[in-house]
Amino acid sequence: MAVSSSLSMAATVSQTKTLDLTTVADPLMFRRAVNLTDGTTAGKADKVFHDRRTLAASATEDLDLAGSLLDAFGAVINLVRVKGLFISAAAANENNVIIGNAASNGWATLLNATGTLILRPGASIGAMAGPADATAYAVTAGTGDLLTVANSGAGSAVTYDIVIVGASA
Repeated sequence: MAVSSSLSMAATVSQTKTLDLTTVADPLMFRRAVNLTDGTTAGKADKVFHDRRTLAASATEDLDLAGSLLDAFGAVINLVRVKGLFISAAAANENNVIIGNAASNGWATLLNATGTLILRPGASIGAMAGPADATAYAVTAGTGDLLTVANSGAGSAVTYDIVIVGASA
């Protein structure tokens, strides 16, 4: 099975201001992208996990990046490096989706040991390693491989989409 990936983030913004005799424009096109070929070294990835997941009210789950996630073909994924992570909270959510590190064996290379991200309903977040980054976001099986996802409150479930692109070595 071969993996080919194109990861990107983009923002296109245009602001204008009308002056006495003219209108001034400030167009912005911001884009960062990385294309990854099949493999495990810099600029390469060989594992992909993607899913739409739902958490019950006040629920929390730990996603084991090295040993329990399954790819689209049902094979267990053992990540050693995360090259791209994209998470999007459903717009219909009433509660926030909280992304962070597990209390034990937390994957801390992106958010450090205590960092969390709050995704309000409809919000998305993405992180990707550069094409020449051989280290990327390291995963350490058994001691640093759990990514926690939580529902911020009671009363209703939350749904989120997640895509992880990484390497097995």
